[in-house]
Amino acid sequence: MFLMIAKGGPIMVLIIFLSLVAGVIIIERLLFFRKIRMDEEKFIGRLKSAIQKSHYDEALDICANNATPLSNLMKVGIEHRSYGKTEIKDSILAAANLEVPQLERYLTSLGTIAHISPLLGLLGTVTGNIKAFGVLGNFGSVADPSLLATGISEALLTTAAGIIVSIPAIVFYNYLVGKANNTIINLENRVNDLVLFFEAGE
Repeated sequence: MFLMIAKGGPIMVLIIFLSLVAGVIIIERLLFFRKIRMDEEKFIGRLKSAIQKSHYDEALDICANNATPLSNLMKVGIEHRSYGKTEIKDSILAAANLEVPQLERYLTSLGTIAHISPLLGLLGTVTGNIKAFGVLGNFGSVADPSLLATGISEALLTTAAGIIVSIPAIVFYNYLVGKANNTIINLENRVNDLVLFFEAGE
């Protein structure tokens, strides 16, 4: 492993570093989406029961114990329950907009890594080939052709590394973007439902 990194040069080191960053982002995002996964109907049923009994402190505790985007919207709705329909809707919309950056956190960085990794690999191959053919140019001919072949094969290591990093990064980027978008759409669809929910609970 270390020999391969040494053969690839500084660009290989950069690709390895980016692969570690991508790995950390992927794990963090997977854990985040696992954490916010919940049974929404059961959660709302518990809240509805508490609100109908005017146990608002209990309802807030339920939200606090289920730290998810939906529970955050519910918490804002409970806190603004004494306002009018428009004010409640505006406050919930504002809260929903605040959830978007959390859902999309680090995804831009992951997408960037996915796209530049193969380009860095190609750059490493080009610079490696320049060095390899520079040897040929300096000496006019190479007595042992394997020396030139070895230089080219080492240069190709960075391309392979860049592609290896890029493929899983692209797959997880698309998956995580899809998860974030689905959650955002769900929150948007829930806004009007929540407004009606709090109106009925008054």
